[in-house]
Amino acid sequence: MPGIDDLVAIDVHTHPQTEEFIAAMGARHTQMAAHFGRERPVVSFAEQADQYRDRRMMAVIVNSDSETTSGIKGAPNDLLGRAQRDHPDVFLAFAGIDPWKGEAAIAEIRRMHDEYGIKGVGELNPSRQRFLANDRRFWPIWETCAELGLVVMFHSGFPGAGAGTPGGGGYRLENARPVPYIDDVAAEFPELNIISAHPAWPWHLENLAMVWHKSNVYLDLSGWAPKYLPPEVVRYADSLISERVLFGSDWPVMTADRWMAEFDELGFKEESRRKILIDNARKLFRL
Repeated sequence: MPGIDDLVAIDVHTHPQTEEFIAAMGARHTQMAAHFGRERPVVSFAEQADQYRDRRMMAVIVNSDSETTSGIKGAPNDLLGRAQRDHPDVFLAFAGIDPWKGEAAIAEIRRMHDEYGIKGVGELNPSRQRFLANDRRFWPIWETCAELGLVVMFHSGFPGAGAGTPGGGGYRLENARPVPYIDDVAAEFPELNIISAHPAWPWHLENLAMVWHKSNVYLDLSGWAPKYLPPEVVRYADSLISERVLFGSDWPVMTADRWMAEFDELGFKEESRRKILIDNARKLFRL
């Protein structure tokens, strides 16, 4: 079992693929498979842990709950909490919440923090969950996360949910725009650490500006094959914002092996490379 000093990377963005999590996707399972060109096979937490352990990596496991707007309740957060407890050398658990549930969402965050010592909340998806992050109705949630020292992960930019269907499933891209929505939260809660997940295309320049401007916002590079990253993202990640960029694969959309192989072809400075792969995440999660 490798220790923290033996790690080569921390993947900050993976989606569990147990039977419960696939079932919780509902019709999105078929739609996402069609959009990304591949099915999602069932993978147990033990199998996922072994995959990452063999590669000397840790992995953040995320969850989501959109019951209020879709009628589909997310997989139980306890599954992630137990996975982190059973595989502490690999997993860092984030709790999925439905922001529209208000006090119930806050109670769930506190419960998962107290019972399992989760590291964060998310992945929150403003497009799919049909909310705007800067809506004051949700501020008590962000206040709670700041109080507990939890990282909040927001999906930013183009959503896979609904992609390639008439009307995009009714999901609005605008909800996942970094500025002003996530930027407002970062400004109002400077003690809250935020991950703006994905490069946020087509608003990747806004995302870069937000991360450069606010030291409590991090950018993860998940969801994109590194060879297709916009050149501005590569340039800033290797220079001005290298201390707040994180390795994320969006597994199983992309494997860690493919991501790492393509990332190594981009010619990052060694100092930037180490920050992105491990140092920034160690600092963010206080490992």
